[in-house]
Amino acid sequence: MKAQQQTLAHDHVVLVDESNNELGTMEKMEAHEKALLHRAFSVFIFNDKGELLLQQRAFHKYHSAGLWTNTCCSHPRAGESLMEAVQRRLQEEMGFTCEVREKFKFIYKAPFDNGLTEHELDFIYTGTYNLDPVVNPDEVNAYKWMRLDDIIAEVYHKPYLYTEWFKIILKQYVSNL
Repeated sequence: MKAQQQTLAHDHVVLVDESNNELGTMEKMEAHEKALLHRAFSVFIFNDKGELLLQQRAFHKYHSAGLWTNTCCSHPRAGESLMEAVQRRLQEEMGFTCEVREKFKFIYKAPFDNGLTEHELDFIYTGTYNLDPVVNPDEVNAYKWMRLDDIIAEVYHKPYLYTEWFKIILKQYVSNL
């Protein structure tokens, strides 16, 4: 846990305005404490059956631990393209890469009980992959494939099982695709 906190302290996010113009960088924890807008991405990987690959966040995460969410999400590093960051984090978290395409972007703000806030310009990517992932236990506790209709129903009936950003993105995703 201490090693993770030290790593987080050195992770930086790219601060942006609403038009995605870069304003500089800041340590991730500080940006989340101050609720500053930063660049992020969220990946939705489907299989040929139309099922979405969900991950359950590792239980030692500093927020939203143990909750279910989309396949992968994170922040690009300074100087790293969104596509490079997507492929890097897919490999780091889920143990694979695949072709992805940007579908849309939007801004959201989600406060957490621990005083942190995600305020992100989030770029949404989709792709197709048909094998089971080899998850990194430092990042992911479990995974499952689910049909989108079943996910929507479960989020409606059991919202406490899912991350705040996934619920927000899911609404945007359904209305944008």
